Amino acid sequence: MRSNILIIDDEVRLSQLLARILELEGYHILQAPNAKTGLRMIEKEDIRVVICDVKLPDANGVELVGKIKQLKPYVEVINLTAHGTISDGVLAIKNGAFDYLVKGDDNEKIIPLVNKAIDKANLQFRISELERQMEVQHGFSIVLGKSPEINEAIELAKKVAKTDATVLLLGETGTGKEVFAEAIHFESLRKEKPFVAVNCSAFSRELLESELFGYKAGAFTGAVKDKKGLFEEANGGSIFLDELGEMSLDLQAKLLRVLENGTFIKVGETKVTKIDVRLIAATNRDLQQEAEDHHFRLDLYYRLSGFTIVLPPLRERIGDIEILARHFIKVYAPKVKKKVPDVDESFFKLLNQHKWNGNIRELKNVIERVIIMMDEPLLTSKLLPYEFHSGGYHDLGALDLESVERHHIRRILKHTKGNKAEAARILGIGLATLYRKIGEFPILLN
Repeated sequence: MRSNILIIDDEVRLSQLLARILELEGYHILQAPNAKTGLRMIEKEDIRVVICDVKLPDANGVELVGKIKQLKPYVEVINLTAHGTISDGVLAIKNGAFDYLVKGDDNEKIIPLVNKAIDKANLQFRISELERQMEVQHGFSIVLGKSPEINEAIELAKKVAKTDATVLLLGETGTGKEVFAEAIHFESLRKEKPFVAVNCSAFSRELLESELFGYKAGAFTGAVKDKKGLFEEANGGSIFLDELGEMSLDLQAKLLRVLENGTFIKVGETKVTKIDVRLIAATNRDLQQEAEDHHFRLDLYYRLSGFTIVLPPLRERIGDIEILARHFIKVYAPKVKKKVPDVDESFFKLLNQHKWNGNIRELKNVIERVIIMMDEPLLTSKLLPYEFHSGGYHDLGALDLESVERHHIRRILKHTKGNKAEAARILGIGLATLYRKIGEFPILLN
């Protein structure tokens, strides 16, 4: 694909001559007689390099560089002038121009200079495309839904994202707190720096401290060398502490110090470590009540709760259930090498009637299972788990709990062709538990 070059110059004969020279080099040339027309073309066309006269009928070409860069930062600009001055040249480069040339004196330089400008512009364009894709994958575009409840949360998050303010995300388990935290980071000025996510409930008190703050060699048995903590790993970026309400009171004191002055002391260390980290925290607990019950530090609660965003449970955003379900269907069907199915209206009707105590996480798991279970490219209500059906179970025969459980395990084992490890993963139970249940029933694969 030939790169587009725009020449902005009101001297028609000179512009046409330069265009002809560049066309012989294989470039596609566009021409504009003034700044207004040139800017309009830059907006509409895929321009990579602009060659712009300094003296234009409606603008100064040196000052125009800044406007071009505002429109498309990856576009490189070469200023041409009949009478060059050092001050104009300095200002052009300061405004972002690739180079500044005097007409006539530099004819031999223009082709290699344009080649270098094209290479740089193409590289910058690829980088901008990757950044755009990153924003699509990690920004607020991944937060699906159109309900007023979720839109309110998104708008609040967008406003705080551009700041360095600490954010507290509240909501039930499975409402998407980590997705929001990641979106806030990638919409912030820290997006080029690390985003580190930690689930505080996954560690014991001692292990959590060493994971967050690191330790000095010899601090405890097994600490054979110095280790960076996750706060250091996130330096310059953001750290997301999920289930913060599970953190012990002494660790809360250490966290409060980080928030107040950006310092902490590693386990077994004596000197202070300084960091610059933005904190995004989340919990499904009522921290104010926890503080009143002396299970959470009141001063830390006040420090965290300056900007709070409450994420609504799925049952309060019924209009978003179908949007989310269709998204997960498109995600999981290709993963199991199945065609994206059509969906019967009865399927969505039962989804909308469900309580969704597990919120989006539960919906995601339900969709994954029905995609795995479907034998035809159509999702019907019969494929949904038993708890979705108010009027009895379909084609089960006996309705006692053991029969229902046996029937479901048999279907999963049949789908996995006897692969018990995969069946246990789908069922959400341990492999040992599955073997025990097989021994209790027994389970037949045919």
